[in-house]
Amino acid sequence: MKKISVLVATAIVAMSVGITSCSSGSSKSASLKTAADSASYAIGISTGAGYKENLKTLPGDPANVDDLIAGFVQAIKGDSAAMKMTPQAAQAYLQTYFVEASAKEAKKSKEEGEKFLAENKTKDGVFTTESGLQYKVEKEGAGAKPVVGDKVKVHYTGTLLDGTVFDSSVERGEPAEFALDRVIPGWTEVLQLMPLGSKYVVWVPSDLAYGERGYQGIKPNTTLKFELELLDIVKDEPAKK
Repeated sequence: MKKISVLVATAIVAMSVGITSCSSGSSKSASLKTAADSASYAIGISTGAGYKENLKTLPGDPANVDDLIAGFVQAIKGDSAAMKMTPQAAQAYLQTYFVEASAKEAKKSKEEGEKFLAENKTKDGVFTTESGLQYKVEKEGAGAKPVVGDKVKVHYTGTLLDGTVFDSSVERGEPAEFALDRVIPGWTEVLQLMPLGSKYVVWVPSDLAYGERGYQGIKPNTTLKFELELLDIVKDEPAKK
């Protein structure tokens, strides 16, 4: 289980940099007196540096770092008398916990998205399609509209409803090119409504985005917002004879 290994790695770095040491009940600095000490510390630093932010993705309530470290120290020292779970029971508990907490989080995201869209559709200039997609025209172009099968060039910025940017061709400084039928359903739909040169703000319900599975840091059932600018309908070069 990937998330379990993330927790262990975070515990290693937490111990290495001297967050609470549950074995002694006080803060403890790394000694680095021997080569083995330094190697141990280096393992903690190199592992922890890669997983520093991962505890923030723990579903449910924030992680209790003190309890995490207590469990880690007891297990790595083999202190079975102090351990409140066996390793097997811990694995079983985590499997259940992640399933239940993720389901709860997904339900909450769905409800938040639905509430937002219900309020947003009443605002001036916001259009709602039959599928539930919402958009607002920032700039209406005068060119052709793409159809499924076309390849398009767009600039976009994608954000969560709280304003967090999760992807942006604008920030990268390079437009994206893709076939209209190779993107999320919300994009496929709205780009067919946009004449060339248009710029729309689009709100995509979760079922027209990444749905119940989520994608690369986007949680399941998340409603997304995009600023989309249709720059070009890309024509393939004719094959040379």
